[in-house]
Amino acid sequence: MKVILFNGSRRENGCTYTALNIVANQLKAAGIETKIVFVGGRVLKGEVNEVVHEAKELLETADGVVYGSPVYYASPSGEMLMFLDRLYGIAEANLLFKPAANVVSARRAGTTATLDVLNKYPTYAQQPLVTSRYWNMVHGSNPEDVLKDEEGVQIMKELGRNMAWLLKSIDAGRQAGVTQPDAKQKVYTNFIR
Repeated sequence: MKVILFNGSRRENGCTYTALNIVANQLKAAGIETKIVFVGGRVLKGEVNEVVHEAKELLETADGVVYGSPVYYASPSGEMLMFLDRLYGIAEANLLFKPAANVVSARRAGTTATLDVLNKYPTYAQQPLVTSRYWNMVHGSNPEDVLKDEEGVQIMKELGRNMAWLLKSIDAGRQAGVTQPDAKQKVYTNFIR
C-alpha cells in the first residue's frame, strides 16, 4: 500500500512538511509506503502543469492521499488551491474512492476555515475523509514550534494511524469480496432556464 502526501507550502521543509512527516512516519510504522511531494514552490514558479501531470501519474498506483497547506489569510495557499483545482479537473479517475486527509499548519488562526476549503476537494471524487481526534492542524512559526505543539503532534500521529487502519480495512474488505461502488455518470443541473 502507498500514500502520497502533497506539500502545498512555499517552504519545502517548513511547518507543513513537519506535520506531513509525522503522518508519514506513522504510516511507515504500519508498513505503508509513503512519498512526500513538494508542490507549493514548483507551482509558485509556474510549473503547475508539470506538477499536476506528475501527481496524476503518482496517484495511479497510490491507495491514499494527504494534502498539506499552510494557512494564508485564513485560507489554503494559493499554490495549493491552483494545484488542487487542476488535479481534480484532470485526475478524478485516479482519485475515486481513495481515502484522503487534509492537514493545515498555522502560526495562530484560520485553520478551520482552511480545512473547510480543503475538505471539499476529496468529496468531489467520492473519497472517504480520514480524520483524527480533533481537526487536522498544527500550530507554530517554524518546524521546532510545531514539534512543541503536543496536541498537534498527537493529532498528526492519530491521523497516520487512522489512515493506515482505513487502508487496511478497505484491503481486507476487497480480499473478502466486497467490491468498490461504481462511479456513476454525474448529473449536472442548470438552475438558469
